Amino acid sequence: MEIFRWVRAGLWVIVAMASMAQAAVTLPCVWQSHMVLQRERPIPVWGWAAPGERVTVTLDRRAASTKADASGAWTVTLPKMSAGGPFTLTVAGTNTVTLDDVLVGEVWLCSGQSNMEMGVKAALHGETEVAAAKYPHIRLFFGGGDLAEAPQADEKNGSWWVCGPDTVGYFSAVGYYFARAIHQAKGVPVGIINVSWSGTRIEGWIPRTAYQANPTLAPLLDTVKPPLASTMPTVIYNSRIHPLLPFALRGVLWYQGESNVEQPALYGNELPALITGWRQVWGQGDFPFLIVQLPNFGAPPAQPGDSQWAELREAQASATQLPHVGLAVTLDLGDAQDIHPKNKQEVARRLAAIALNTSYGGKAEYCGPCYTRMRIHGSQIRLSFTHTTGGLVASGDGKLTGFALAGADGHFVWADAVIAGRSVIVSSPQVPHPTHVRYAWADNPVCNLANGAGYPATPFRAPLAAVRQ
Repeated sequence: MEIFRWVRAGLWVIVAMASMAQAAVTLPCVWQSHMVLQRERPIPVWGWAAPGERVTVTLDRRAASTKADASGAWTVTLPKMSAGGPFTLTVAGTNTVTLDDVLVGEVWLCSGQSNMEMGVKAALHGETEVAAAKYPHIRLFFGGGDLAEAPQADEKNGSWWVCGPDTVGYFSAVGYYFARAIHQAKGVPVGIINVSWSGTRIEGWIPRTAYQANPTLAPLLDTVKPPLASTMPTVIYNSRIHPLLPFALRGVLWYQGESNVEQPALYGNELPALITGWRQVWGQGDFPFLIVQLPNFGAPPAQPGDSQWAELREAQASATQLPHVGLAVTLDLGDAQDIHPKNKQEVARRLAAIALNTSYGGKAEYCGPCYTRMRIHGSQIRLSFTHTTGGLVASGDGKLTGFALAGADGHFVWADAVIAGRSVIVSSPQVPHPTHVRYAWADNPVCNLANGAGYPATPFRAPLAAVRQ
């Protein structure tokens, strides 16, 4: 009987502890001390408590209260705040959770595969950059999570770090250098949430709702079944993106595509689905979505030909037809021998230039020449471009390269190209009646069209809107 009483008492303690654990107010993994919250936007805060429990969230004299629903979930929205801090955030119910050193500034999510995941230490001048990374108002969150067949409420791990030499080495180099550029330009705290995953295809990052809304992609959902693999639709979104909802963001940086180069046409459907899908589930409007176009890689071509890398870049560029989507061209930043080029500083600088001059009100040039139309004049094709700030130039002060022409037979040959004001005239004695033109159309093209601001031209093939004169 004595043993029975001890067992019964032990069971009561276990039940009581479980009940207390259920009743305790808790926050998602992304809500931690040292975090950054998005300025000038309503701040949603969410978590869990006992069903019906009243929860009050307080941040710098701003407070909001609610009751947890029947499942124990709760959400409140704090009013907009200007940049500043550090602040203390408290969440009070039957217990109180306190987060210290909370800043308000700019928050960007960076995602993709290994080139986004590459840490500062592994990138160009890594040791020097790590030693100089003394920016306490830059905060870095690295999220984790396994593959999941269904959307997850929270991530299994992740933490916010104050940027310093002891924390930045393994953090996304693109994310950190972008944060540094925004911080230096705007003078406000910057938080980067990094949820990239090496080697992943885009299919795993797209939410189920985006598949269901797209007749071309919806059949792919039938492939989601055990055993799990990162190539399956939704399984990374479920574990690494969904748990962040509805954290307030300024925008997204996306560096991915190497794992999808064998299906560029499908990617042209998937990338817009991902962008619109993320925007819809976040419910924060058409936030900026900035894409890193794939760099040059592999051996330069001896003759013009087809290229899946070029087609994948075209698919990335076509996503800019969506509102507030930007493209950082990196054809001059790759490494023929290494699919992981090291110069992430310049990649991030170009992304930051897009952000500063589209999202933050700047007026400077932020990208290179973009093809708009072609006119056929006998044996010549005249190409027109936007983003010609400072005029069109052949970078390196050499002959303009990277153009190829074809006639009705579709056989491409290298072509001569000359700059004529803000246009380029392309011709070849081998193609007396040209109908098609390509620029930088190769895995690793030899090309040098740029503008006076120093940005390389976006690769393209035409006609897209041919006008015969």
